[in-house]
Parts: sequence; C-alpha cells; structure tokens
Amino acid sequence: MVIPIQKWKCSCSLIATVASVVGLISILHLFFFPVVPSLDYFSLRQSQNSCAPLNGTSAAQEEEKLQPRLDLKQQFPAGLHGEVLYRNAPWKAEIGRWLSGCDSVAKRVTITEIIGGRKCKDDCSGQGVCNHESGQCRCFHGYTGEGCSERKQLECNYPKTPELPYGRWVVSICSAHCDTTRAMCFCGESTKYPNRPVAEACGFQVNLPSQPGAPKVTDWTKADLDNVFTTNTSKPGWCNVDPAEAYAGNVKFKEECDCKYDCLVGRFCEVPVQCVCVNQCSGNGHCRGGFCECKNGWYGTDCSIPSVVSSVQEWPQWLRPAQLDVPTKANMTGKLVDLNALVKKKRPLVYVYDLPPEFNSLLLEGRHFKFECVNRIYDDRNATFWTDQLYGSQMSLYESLLASPHRTLNGEEADFFFVPVLDSCIITRADDAPHLSMQEHMGLRSSLTLEFYRLAYDHIVEQYPYWNRSSGRDHIWFFSWDEGACYAPKEIWNSMMLVHWGNTNSKHNHSTTAYWADNWDRISSDKRGKHRCFDPDKDLVLPAWKMPDVVALNAKLWSWPLEKRKTLFYFNGNLGPAYANGRPEDSYSMGIRQKLAEEFGSSPNKYGKLGKQHAENVIVTPLRSENYHEDLASSVFCGVLPGDGWSGRMEDSILQGCIPVVIQDGIFLPYENVLNYESFAVRIAEDEIPNLIKILQGYNQTEIEYRLTNVKKIWQRFLYRDSMLLEAQRQRSAFGHVEDWAIQLLQLAEDDVFTTFIQVLHYKLHNEPWRRQLGDLKIDFGLPQECLLG
Repeated sequence: MVIPIQKWKCSCSLIATVASVVGLISILHLFFFPVVPSLDYFSLRQSQNSCAPLNGTSAAQEEEKLQPRLDLKQQFPAGLHGEVLYRNAPWKAEIGRWLSGCDSVAKRVTITEIIGGRKCKDDCSGQGVCNHESGQCRCFHGYTGEGCSERKQLECNYPKTPELPYGRWVVSICSAHCDTTRAMCFCGESTKYPNRPVAEACGFQVNLPSQPGAPKVTDWTKADLDNVFTTNTSKPGWCNVDPAEAYAGNVKFKEECDCKYDCLVGRFCEVPVQCVCVNQCSGNGHCRGGFCECKNGWYGTDCSIPSVVSSVQEWPQWLRPAQLDVPTKANMTGKLVDLNALVKKKRPLVYVYDLPPEFNSLLLEGRHFKFECVNRIYDDRNATFWTDQLYGSQMSLYESLLASPHRTLNGEEADFFFVPVLDSCIITRADDAPHLSMQEHMGLRSSLTLEFYRLAYDHIVEQYPYWNRSSGRDHIWFFSWDEGACYAPKEIWNSMMLVHWGNTNSKHNHSTTAYWADNWDRISSDKRGKHRCFDPDKDLVLPAWKMPDVVALNAKLWSWPLEKRKTLFYFNGNLGPAYANGRPEDSYSMGIRQKLAEEFGSSPNKYGKLGKQHAENVIVTPLRSENYHEDLASSVFCGVLPGDGWSGRMEDSILQGCIPVVIQDGIFLPYENVLNYESFAVRIAEDEIPNLIKILQGYNQTEIEYRLTNVKKIWQRFLYRDSMLLEAQRQRSAFGHVEDWAIQLLQLAEDDVFTTFIQVLHYKLHNEPWRRQLGDLKIDFGLPQECLLG
C-alpha cells in the first residue's frame, strides 16, 4: 500500500509518478568509471581458458552444450613472463584472459532498488539521523537511546588521584572547560573566545628541557590557568588573546597552544572551516565535526541514500535513471512505505552496510588531532589540503564505494557486502577517545580493534539476513593497519579481507611489529582463532594512500626513461638502531632493513661505518631527501622493505616509475595475487640480501626496459584517483575551487585503485566455486552464454 499523495512531502515529479502508478524518470546517467570485470581473481587453482566459471557438478555437461566455446588462451596470448594484458595492465594469465574475453561483453541488468520509508522514534529527537531502511537512529556524539534522547556524559579526564590531580595522562586531559558531548577541551563561557580549543599541553605548565636540544617537558600535575585565562598582555595568554593583536606582535601568547581540532584553522583557531565527513555528506547534509547531519529525506553515513520523501531530481547518479514502481493501494494509516526503483546496472553489485556510528562517524567526530585517520582537511579558503596519512586509503575506498554505480540498496540483489569499520580511526584514537576503553585489552590496540570488528559482525548477523547465505564469504572487510587482518576475529575469517599487509605467515608466523601495542601474539586464540594474516585465495592487498603530488605529476616522473635513471638501486628510510634517530628495536622491519644497511649502507652509521659493499651507484640511507620523488625517478631499482608491518615504499617506487625490488619473504604486496609481478618487479629472498647488487646487475637492458614499460602501464592503479576526483567535483560545486592537483588528475585516463578493485570483484563473482554451489547461476550476470557456461 502507498501513502496518500497529500501525505507525501515530495517533488512534483514524484506526485506525477504516483498519479500514473508507474512513471519513467528520464535522467541521463554518465558512468565516470570504466565498467570493470569480475572478481574471483584468487581462485588461481581453477585455471580457466573460457569465459565460464566451473560448476562443480555439471561443468563437463555444460561445456559440451557450448557451441562454439571461446578459446581465450588463443585469443589472448601471454607475454614474455606469462602475463596477459587487460586494460593495459599485466595480469596473471587466467585472470587477464577472463577479463579480456568476458568483461567487454558484459551488459547491464535491471535491479530493483529499495527506497526506504520507515520512520524512527521521535525523529531521533534532532540529535541523530534516521535510517529509513531499518527505522533505527544513528545518534550524534554524546547522545544515545532508541530516539537519541538520552544524554551521555563523556568526561575529558580520568578520575583524579592525590598524585595526579587532573587524572592520568590521556590526549583529552583538560584544565579548562570540557564539552562532555565530545570530551574535548575549550576555553569556556567566561572567556573572550569560548570556543577556542585548549588542547594537550596548552592548559598545563611546560618546563624547559634539561639538556640542550631536548624537547620541553609538560607537567601534567600542574595546570597553567594563569596563562591560559590571563588578560594581562605582558603574559603569554591564550583564551583572551585577540588574533589581530597577536599577529601584530602587540601581545604575547602561549606557544604550546595550537589548533589541533578539526573544523578550525589559524594560529588562534579563529577561522571556521569545513570539517571532514565521509563524502562531505554528499551535499545533502551538514558536517558536524565528522558526523553528517542529513537533511530531511536523506540518510546514511554520508547522506547519500534517499528516502521516499526525497526529491527524485536530487537522487545520486548511481540511482539514475530510474523507473519507479509505486504501490497502487492507499495506506489509510498514512504510514510511509518502501518504494521500488528499477535501475539498470552492471555487476558486481555491492551493498554497503549503514552501520551504527560507533564504527565510523563517531570515530571521525571529536578527533583530537585533525590529521588522524583521514586523507584530507580544509584550509582557510575551504580548499582541500591532502594529508600524507598512509591510512587515508580506507576513507578513500569507502567514499568511492558509496558513490559508485556498482552500489546497490537491495541486499537480495547484491553480489558483495562491504562492512565499513574504520579501523584506522580506532587505532589512532585508542588513547584519546573516551568511548574507546583499553582496560580490558591489556593496552593492546590490536585487541581493541578486534573487538570492534567482532561487534560489527554481531550487529550485521542480528540485524540483517545476508551473512548466513554464504557464511560471510561474500562480505568484505578493510583492515588498514600495519599488520592488516592478523587480528581479525575468527568469526569473520571466511570473508574477503582488504589489507596493506599480505603476510601469509609462511615464514614470519608471528606478530612482526616492533610496537608492542599493536602486537597480536598476546591475543587469545578464543578471540582470534588460528588463521593466518593473509589468504591469497580470497584476500587482496590494496595500495596505501599517497597524496597527489602536483610537482611529480607535472614532471611526469613515472615516465622517465632508463637513460635518466643513473642510480642502480635506491632506498631511503629508517635503518634501525645502528643509525642516529633510528628505531631502537632490533625487531623493527624484522631486521631486513638492518641487513640491507650492513651490506650497502651509503651513509655512515653511529660508528662511522658504511656498508660492507657500498657502491657509488647504490644508495641506502636514512637521511631524509629533499628531492625524494626525483631520487626515485632517477633510479632503476627501488627497495621495498617492511617497516612495522607494511610501509609505503612499493607505492613510492611504482608512482615514480622505478622497478620495485621486494625483499620480504612470504608477504604479498599490492595486487600481487592478481597482477603478474614478474613482468614489472623483482623479488629477492631475505637470505639473498648480500647478493642483491649482483642479482640486479644480472638483468640485461631488454629485461630492464620491459619491466620499466610495465611499471608505466600500472602506476595509476596505485592512485586513489576516483576519490580525489569526487572531492574535486564537490569543491567545484560548493566553492568554485579547481585546484592544480585536480587539473593534473583529470589528464590521467588509466584505471586507478578503485577501478582495479571492482575488476577484481567482477572476476571473483563469476569464478569462485562456492558461488556455483549456492545456485548463483540463476542470477542474471549480464554476460552472454559462452561467458557463463564454459
């Protein structure tokens, strides 16, 4: 039944649609992403030479029926190292052939998208966003309850003790006014600038260093209220300091005070700017510190999901053009009901869970350091300032999925289910967020993170019907931290894991981080189980986030030819305890970087020694380079070695066109189980480090040129270009900003990280044996018979 027209707060076009029962909304839809192929790239044991997946019981019978059968092996021959090109990238042969032969003939299928019409209790009391699919509220920071009517009390400080009058130290320790909805410290109402943050050491006494060159020391037992609240211009104040007077040098201010919170910039936090939210609320809401406050008729983490009272003309591109299927009978109670929209889409279709905000929005709201777990912030012009946080990849992929034409609101039609737990925020905020308790986790951030994933699992099993249809094998989780999915709870291990750390545990069968708080060895097997960290048959290593470098893009460093690459081998990074400012732990990098430095170090260590085999055209140094990207582009081979788990060296190498030299046994790098690494990279066993240069010198010019050429083909697959261009589009629409980085990225045309990810999903969709056992052949995959029955 449908509500009476007079009850619908909707657009004229929707009213017309209701009047005609079924209306056709003709809206041109441009897909900005190339349609990508099917997923099961990991079932390499099921090597296929036709477009069809294997069907355990009837593959031979179906093969006999197929006339003619595509011979992908003959049509798409392998290259020098067994690679098969698809969209200009060298894939493993089985995958490249299937994608080349079947993706190009994939067609759109008609999907019924469900537009939610459920209401929430008390409209969430104005302190949350109603999920019109489930009828449940997502409450803002500091509020809880079914209708978000209950107020939380989030204290800034731990309980005080005689020794610690302001409680033991956490980042949120506060000597001024505590906003208990967010546990953040501000100057307060009695000051000239009540909303100015009093973050970290700002509110406490700071002592001069005991030794020259040492850092200042904050005394967390003694507040510095005189200076924080002073109106005496001869004292270094903060809460009453006029910015103009301070900039003019007429008054003093406390230098330890800073603008660390999001949404404010300027030396005195005097300029309000955009906060960071997922997709900046898609233009359908207001970003309040990281949490989207959606306009009426919209919901979702990024306000991208329309309800039945939204205006059809404002629906997102991934829901258009749509043919509306409206119920014909009036609902005498006036209760809103779901609306069906028929949309043509290409598979794979991904359903993104709209999880409770504890797993995403609340982790973004109330960040004590604005750079934590995001890939961008905003400057005083509200222009995008990209961060160099390697963990920004999680935000980027999430935003791309939410805006993708492969997204569906119909879980019954979905091929995959994405569970958006922002573990990058959980770990970076483990010590400063009052709603994250470490007391039951032995101080281990790894254990805390595992618990979050398990709670997300509990939620989707209890609230949704989709997990049990495949025991979670069609679900996708992203573990962005240093050791990836090593600390995934045992309940979700059947699922596909997106990680940056592909440790198969074939050699390093233990926690490899040198940072004790991330160690997973101490996590009980009752919680973790006994799974390895990475399963190449089902999981995928994604590149880490790298901010767009306008200089490097403009100089096209990735395209520098061999004659401009004068350095044979290059590695710049922390080399461990033998060097000044090196990591003190012997376990850092599993000792791999240290071994490299012992042999080839080109900078003196603390003892004045160079590497035993140091050479003029080999650079292995811990000294920070002022021209790092150019140094990479001037090198033939570049080292890819672990840090505390993964590092960003693979991305650095590929993005500057350098042949990566991978030295980490049993650990997969980005796309290594789907792309043909032998065609563009070199792997050296850890035990072969002393022979590294001899091995590299053994490659002739033809081999080197071949690998350099393939690096040039794939470098854009290590850029999160899709999410960057989504941001460029938002900035242009909202503020008219067209930044240099956007201009450079718009000139690129090859597939990026997100498109590659979708291509992998497309292959996986059609080629995974367990899908055949579930009767998935009944689904219209949008492929011709020869791609389904081979």
